[in-house]
Amino acid sequence: MSDNLPQCPQCAGQYTYEMNGLMVCPECGHEWMPGGGGEASVAGAGERVIKDAVGNVLADGDTVTVIKALKVKGSASGIKAGTKVRNIRLVDGVDGHDIDCRIEGFGAMQLKSSVVKKA
Repeated sequence: MSDNLPQCPQCAGQYTYEMNGLMVCPECGHEWMPGGGGEASVAGAGERVIKDAVGNVLADGDTVTVIKALKVKGSASGIKAGTKVRNIRLVDGVDGHDIDCRIEGFGAMQLKSSVVKKA
């Protein structure tokens, strides 16, 4: 990798890269503005911006699709890739779980925006 790219401020990973004006860490999935020193999910006016796995901005009430199979604690089968989740709500979640939703067959749960794609 290039020596002029900064390390990840969250995990100190060295394999960062630039994507759509943001710096991205492939090790932990953290995104931030280069040179800004701030979190990518905080806009200049204090408004949170949460993006899906491909960079689309998410909003309350959106429908998203799970892009990879997810294991669910206490369930024999997990959530399959391609599962549609309707009417999401964006929250300040714990450990990167910033989407609050209800998935049919599983109930209420929180998802990370990095594992969904806007439908």
